[in-house]
Amino acid sequence: MTNPRDKLTYTEPLAVGEVAVDAPPEEVYRLVSDPVAMAQFAEEFYKARWIRGATEAAVGNWFSGSNRNGWRRWVTHAEIVEAEPGHRFAYRVRTPFFVPISRWEYDIAADGDGSRLTVTNWLRVPRWFVPFAIFITGQPDRAGTNLSNIDTTLQRVKQHFETRRAA
Repeated sequence: MTNPRDKLTYTEPLAVGEVAVDAPPEEVYRLVSDPVAMAQFAEEFYKARWIRGATEAAVGNWFSGSNRNGWRRWVTHAEIVEAEPGHRFAYRVRTPFFVPISRWEYDIAADGDGSRLTVTNWLRVPRWFVPFAIFITGQPDRAGTNLSNIDTTLQRVKQHFETRRAA
């Protein structure tokens, strides 16, 4: 198990994963930049809704995410900080009471007839909040959990596009 206090850095990602996807970058971007749709592929993140008048992915727009781990439930707010169709989508996450949590980046590159999708997660939690985060989420190994969840999400996204291509 990784001690979350050892991974509190702004210079290294907490977790990274990538997958080859049988879809063009623009199509992959449309999916990953829609948090409402992406919730169906994720593990802890299970529901999203646009907030503050937002209805689509654009820099400065916000969405709210509902998360779960067993019986535990928590809500986060995310601000989109990068939205480059076909290439990159990124947002930073905080608690509803303004504590920074993380940054998520989705990089998409053309790869033959398809795309290569890379997901990078950066932890932004202040040290003082780590015990609260562990209590709220029930997860002491955030690095391991996010790595596993990224892999699960990427495999589901890949399967989604492969199933659509086969149909």
